[in-house]
Amino acid sequence: MRLERVGRRHGLRGRWILREVGLDLPAGALVRVVGTNGTGKSTLLRLVAGVDAPTEGRVTGRPPRTAYVPERFPVALPFTAADYLVHLGRVQGLGRAAARARAEEWLERFGAGEHARTAMAELSKGTSQKVAAAQALLAEPSLLVLDEAWTGLDTGARAELDAAVRGRLAAGARVVFVDHDPRRLAGEPSAVYEVRDGRVREREDHEPTRPASGVPAGPGSGEPTRPASGVPAGPGSGAPTRPASGLQAGPGSRVPPTPAPGVPPLPAPRIPTGPAPRVRITVSGGPRPLPAGLPGDPVAAPGADDPATAAPTTVLTVDAAHSDALLGALLDASWHIHHLGPEGVRV
Repeated sequence: MRLERVGRRHGLRGRWILREVGLDLPAGALVRVVGTNGTGKSTLLRLVAGVDAPTEGRVTGRPPRTAYVPERFPVALPFTAADYLVHLGRVQGLGRAAARARAEEWLERFGAGEHARTAMAELSKGTSQKVAAAQALLAEPSLLVLDEAWTGLDTGARAELDAAVRGRLAAGARVVFVDHDPRRLAGEPSAVYEVRDGRVREREDHEPTRPASGVPAGPGSGEPTRPASGVPAGPGSGAPTRPASGLQAGPGSRVPPTPAPGVPPLPAPRIPTGPAPRVRITVSGGPRPLPAGLPGDPVAAPGADDPATAAPTTVLTVDAAHSDALLGALLDASWHIHHLGPEGVRV
């Protein structure tokens, strides 16, 4: 995977956050990103994950499954913890039984199994962060991007996330992370990059380690075993199709994505039963027209400009039964998902 002369700014005349970023992310690499607050570390991670598109330059070779844990995770979602993970697993291409099994497994591993039936809005910050980490690991991503993912976790959950990172590396995945604790995975990164003054440079004082050999994960590797239904996964590079956390791909067989824009994907919320429940999805795709033949034949209407990027948005209204397929088609076409909720909710 490679970032070539990538730059990012907000709006047509906004200030540049990053310029001329060049970054190689080989399979099996563990990359740490450092820098002071406000320098653009989170912006860089969002570009790597595919949550944001570069204003200039290009990103190539993003692997089949991409998962992202943002610095701030939205907890006020109309799901229980388990239902949220199952919905995300379905969007990522897992069967319902496999998604539920993996959801329960990861909640247990992070010490949050007792909160599986708790509403997301009622979770503590620490428990919601465990759900955030779990959603990124459901579908065995080939690219795992972690922005302060350990913050708020207890000691046991931090150790479990460390083990999960090592498990993904052993399977040949790439892992890019930011963490305020300098001891996090100390001595293990293949490279350390510093963000300063809008530029990204490799730290010369870092002694790089050899990337993981790519040996499949096994017992003790910190990675859950693949359920019988199995979803294609593994290292590899290629143009993004539908990533695993949204975020956003793969050669050969097509892999359903995981929504990405800004925050972990927001799959169709649980809507009360009734005649033809509908959902509204707020999206943006720059100057491009909407893709043709979208599932469910959604009704499109202009939306408000995104306050963060000033990008114009479109609001799509579709029957809830078609919402997952519509999300997948939009992500395949590299459209940005801003919000998803029941029809009638303000977006």
